[in-house]
Amino acid sequence: MLSALLAKVRWTQRHLLGIRDLSRDEILAVLSVASALKQEKDLGAPLKGRRLLAFFSEASTRTKLSFGIAARALGLEVIDLSPSGSSLTKGETLKDTALTIESMGVRFAVVRHSASGAPHFISRTVRGAVINAGDGANEHPSQALLDLLTMQEALGRTSGLKIALVGDITHSRVARSNLWAHAKLGNEVTLVGPPTLVPREAAALGARITYDLDAVLPEADVVMMLRLQLERQQAGLFPSTMEYHRFWGLTRERFARLKKGAIVMHPGPMNRGLEISAEAADSDRSVILQQVANGVFVRMAVLLLLDQAR
Repeated sequence: MLSALLAKVRWTQRHLLGIRDLSRDEILAVLSVASALKQEKDLGAPLKGRRLLAFFSEASTRTKLSFGIAARALGLEVIDLSPSGSSLTKGETLKDTALTIESMGVRFAVVRHSASGAPHFISRTVRGAVINAGDGANEHPSQALLDLLTMQEALGRTSGLKIALVGDITHSRVARSNLWAHAKLGNEVTLVGPPTLVPREAAALGARITYDLDAVLPEADVVMMLRLQLERQQAGLFPSTMEYHRFWGLTRERFARLKKGAIVMHPGPMNRGLEISAEAADSDRSVILQQVANGVFVRMAVLLLLDQAR
């Protein structure tokens, strides 16, 4: 079943660098393969004998662990490299590090970097497939894909939806990848947050912008809360965390006003009591843990499709 599906899907990408690079058909192909993987009982280690390098220059729990689990489920050998344990600390350039990786016969490089464009740079240096696991405030494509799979399972569709992306849009690579995905699938996106954290240029992708969360909640099918990224900000972008929670947090009272059938999402890690209340995070409307679980299958699908395209 899985091999027949892989033979039929349309996928031409040599790397996964951003959702903006994917066609609508390619996005749907990942979801189809991931859904099939969830039903597959015995994969038989189809990528056995190949190597995957996990190169994370920023902290990660969900993304790094799920890529590792996905890779090992497919039979890949996983090599972990952190900048603190590499020659980057001795002044080696990113290019020379990439060339060193290339010489070791790595088939896949999963890269998270604080600099936007770092995975793109590495992809021009190595012959293996590069997967962007988050670059600065630019993109996080596999997160958007797992978000879509979760919406598909919870709501039965990935188009014709009203999506509210709430919080720190400016610094969120998750928001950018989701914006690209929803633009390609024809969903209606509303960005909500403080004026200092919602970039006006996002309207160019068809997103509606508002600063009033209470006005958006009754009509949204999906409410995705985004982490307030204090580590990427300078002081003065909002009065205080208390004020942020008051105006843009998914409090218990706001959660009670969600429309019937609406779901709550969060890419993690969550700041409970800041952008999301415990009542919302732990409710039966929350699909946050389902997002985490789906990350493994989406990343397995990406690895299989990239391997097939090379």
